Amino acid sequence: MSRRSVDYGLALLVAFVGGAVLVFWPHASDTPPPDTPAEQEAPAEEAEPSEEEAEPPVEPPEEPEPEGPVVDASGDPVSFMPPGDLTPGSGSGQTEQINYAPQMRFPLEAGQAYANSQVYGHGGYLGPGGGQCDAANYAYAWRDNFCETRSYSAPLCPSGTGHQGQDIRPATCQDAVHWAVAADDGVITSVGSYSVRLMSETGVRYTYLHLERDSLQVEPGDTVNKGERLGFVSNEFGGTPTTIHLHFEIKMALETPHGLQNVNVPPYVALVDSYQQLLSEGESDHG
Repeated sequence: MSRRSVDYGLALLVAFVGGAVLVFWPHASDTPPPDTPAEQEAPAEEAEPSEEEAEPPVEPPEEPEPEGPVVDASGDPVSFMPPGDLTPGSGSGQTEQINYAPQMRFPLEAGQAYANSQVYGHGGYLGPGGGQCDAANYAYAWRDNFCETRSYSAPLCPSGTGHQGQDIRPATCQDAVHWAVAADDGVITSVGSYSVRLMSETGVRYTYLHLERDSLQVEPGDTVNKGERLGFVSNEFGGTPTTIHLHFEIKMALETPHGLQNVNVPPYVALVDSYQQLLSEGESDHG
């Protein structure tokens, strides 16, 4: 073989090896440079809490148990007829009533009483017969008798005249046993043979009729506190006995169709509210 043939063969071999190197050597961009940091590992997913570690489910709030009926001192549930709903045949009541004395205390000491008509109830001269101690007179529901047919001036009554207050029987049909008490802080302005008048610090006048004269604890000019005893409920009526009950009035300056007047206002709503408050708070907490 000639030298020229050998050189030519070597040249071909070198060219072949060089081409192979270019084909099989990895591309520069496929290899990270020596100082390039390795890719960071992805953070591991947080494990789901186990049943023991999971927070307990939030329990829905318990529904408050419905309150039972309001009961009086004897445990009987109380109830009330609507304002202005008078005994049938006894007149037209004032149905649009508000609480004219929201601060007042119930005017009887004990938390058991029955508001209803004396004249049109059992034992009354226009009643259905029977005696004043009939059980029907000492049972709920209460009944309004402001505006009941009378000849007394009553500008807030539909007829302009009528009964000027509310009749309230005490817990039992017993004379001179049950205390009437001050409905508000104030001054005693007058004491009659069977009446007491109390003027509050805000100018509201409360009238109590049919109190036993010998039991009265106050005199004109006395300052009294809410809940203070005034006298026993009786049947006194200026020498003419009536039924055993408290006649209770509220009088104040009020704007009427005829201008500003000092008038008797319906006491029924104030009595209902103060009675329920007395029963819910307890006698000792209510003055």
